Amino acid sequence: MPTSPSSAAQAARDDVARRLRGLRRAAGLTVVELGGRCGWHHAKTSRIENGRTPPSPTDIRLWCRAAGAEDQVADLVAASLHAESLYTEWRRKARDGLRKLQDSYLTLYRSTETFRIYTTTLVPGLLQTEGYAQALLSTNARFLGLPDDGEQAAAARLERSKIIHDSGHRFVLLVEEAVLRYQLGDAEAMAAQLGYLLSAGALPAVSLGIIPMATRERRLWAAETFSVFDQSLVAVELLSAQVNVTQPSEIALYLQAFEQLRQMAVYGADARELIVRAIDALR
Repeated sequence: MPTSPSSAAQAARDDVARRLRGLRRAAGLTVVELGGRCGWHHAKTSRIENGRTPPSPTDIRLWCRAAGAEDQVADLVAASLHAESLYTEWRRKARDGLRKLQDSYLTLYRSTETFRIYTTTLVPGLLQTEGYAQALLSTNARFLGLPDDGEQAAAARLERSKIIHDSGHRFVLLVEEAVLRYQLGDAEAMAAQLGYLLSAGALPAVSLGIIPMATRERRLWAAETFSVFDQSLVAVELLSAQVNVTQPSEIALYLQAFEQLRQMAVYGADARELIVRAIDALR
């Protein structure tokens, strides 16, 4: 039976909850007594112990102090942060605005040498033009019920994307041909985006492959959009959340999938021909 993409994160949260419950019981405290010592209602204690509410680092410090287990703080905070990083809902991830969400990736991008990015529906963020990015980000904001700071977020995304011109990085980008046909923004914005792909594919550090819709006997079906950062992290984009994969065996599976998808793609003149056809279809 398939498991939810959030199952690993929930298991990690449950482990933190179990450890906190064990500390309370070892200290001989009731749920009400621990809540009193921490300065919150006992219902919060129950929610944390049952894995329904993730504890903040401050919650963990207060909990351990109340239970006389302050030596456990560092381990529990690290475990809790790791659990929350595995599965993050977009609404929560973008609660401070889509612009800040763009900026939150800067450290990861600067530390990554090889980017492997596969998309099924959208132009990869690193190759998006301002008009395309603004249309996309504003649409996302409306869908998620967030304040629309699409213009500022698009500017931040373009600023972040300048990394493709920096030395020390390599970008292997794969898109399904359908990406070229899904229009975001007006025809002018979409044409500008496709036009940029014609030149971006020629950048020294960029390898842009397009998997034609006419590909016969595909080695692998169109999968979910995912990005592999070196060989240490895979970020999978779902409708509701981002799933971060850190297990070496799972990362290896995504690398295997990426290689099979890469072998089906066309490059150079063949890729440019597909882009030009998509531009012509806008007229």
